[in-house]
Amino acid sequence: MYRREDLTPSFSDYELIDSGDFEKLERFGEYVTRRPEPQAVWHRTLSEEEWRRRSDAVFRRDERGARSESSNGERGQWSLRDGVPSRWSVRYRYGDMSIRMRMGLTSFKHVGIFPEQASNWNFIYDECCRQRKSGSVPSVLNLFAYTGGATLAARAAGAETVHVDSVRQVVTWARENMEASGLDGVRWIVEDALKFVRREVRRGRVYSGIILDPPAYGRGTDGEKWILEENIGEMLECCAQLLAPKGAFLVFNLYSMGLSSMIARTLVHTTFGEPVEEECGELFFEDCGGKSLPLGTYYRFRR
Repeated sequence: MYRREDLTPSFSDYELIDSGDFEKLERFGEYVTRRPEPQAVWHRTLSEEEWRRRSDAVFRRDERGARSESSNGERGQWSLRDGVPSRWSVRYRYGDMSIRMRMGLTSFKHVGIFPEQASNWNFIYDECCRQRKSGSVPSVLNLFAYTGGATLAARAAGAETVHVDSVRQVVTWARENMEASGLDGVRWIVEDALKFVRREVRRGRVYSGIILDPPAYGRGTDGEKWILEENIGEMLECCAQLLAPKGAFLVFNLYSMGLSSMIARTLVHTTFGEPVEEECGELFFEDCGGKSLPLGTYYRFRR
């Protein structure tokens, strides 16, 4: 069964207040951030005066970052209103899952959380609970796992969870999120994701869930170069060998502009074959003016 559906989660600690003129104004918990958004090609609903009044933290690009290929033009620095901390936490709840994640304002405009991914966290949690109810202990592999929202969702549902990211500081951040959420038992791997899955294939490992969240560009722990269009084929081929043939799930995200959910679906079909159930679409939030801001595409299936 195939379904095309665009998703937006219910996330009380997050709000897309406004978007436009290539920026977005967002509330994370009690603080409001202002940062670039290349897909907000329309005009804002609120005035510039209102944006300034509401903003607690503003990201400004620097010229060196704009010229840097590795930063994708998004390197810069944050300006904080007096009394605003550089770190705080948000909580996300779904069913019996309650996870806490630390916010952190990075020089690449990221804040430590992609709130649109909460729709996938719900799916991961539900799938792991389903596997447990059938009498098996889920085993989940999270690749390019960043600060661990999907990892925490799987672990909250009782899954044996492996978290892989090539940046040690980010893995440490994810571990802090796990501890703040009252969880434990995650296996942490600081390594290039493609190198790790190649080794897992040689070991004959099998997982009942795989989460694949690749960036457009990246570097491994030993300087390995990741380019999505060049490397995603081999990555999916390895994952196809690692995923259990029955009762398993896959979550696959794409963020690069121009790469659609249909591309993700076709890539998966050519490596995994056709699943029992599948769904794909865009992840988005709607702002105060009713404007829908797409924040990535997803594809996921159940076997």
